[in-house]
Amino acid sequence: MATTRTATTQWKGPLIGGAGTVSLDTSGVGQYEVSWPSRAEAANGKTSPEELIAAAHSSCYSMALSHGLAGAGTPPETVQTQANVTFQPGEGITGITLSVKARVPGLTDEAFQAAAQDAKANCPVSKALAGVNITLEAELLA
Repeated sequence: MATTRTATTQWKGPLIGGAGTVSLDTSGVGQYEVSWPSRAEAANGKTSPEELIAAAHSSCYSMALSHGLAGAGTPPETVQTQANVTFQPGEGITGITLSVKARVPGLTDEAFQAAAQDAKANCPVSKALAGVNITLEAELLA
């Protein structure tokens, strides 16, 4: 069954000097301030589209890796993924680095690296961002 998730942004003013709020409508978990300086300079307590993409990508990737590992008979104890989304004004998103650390009892590093790469290729957010250079750093914890 397909699901639809909704977020809404209310923006006031021009790009430079304007500001807005983005609300996570489906979950209702919050409303967050956004501005051009929070996107192109320092965050200063506000979010940006790139931070929201990083949140989506890190959570999607963690779920995909966990699912793949469990499906192979080696469910993880923990999966921690950090997504770093690089934004260059005038160019856009120029790259994403996923850094994952996982504890998976009984799994070799070689098998973990293969599962990590498979999750990167098949995570729905990775697929949606197919035009962006996505790199992966994967560490199997003892």
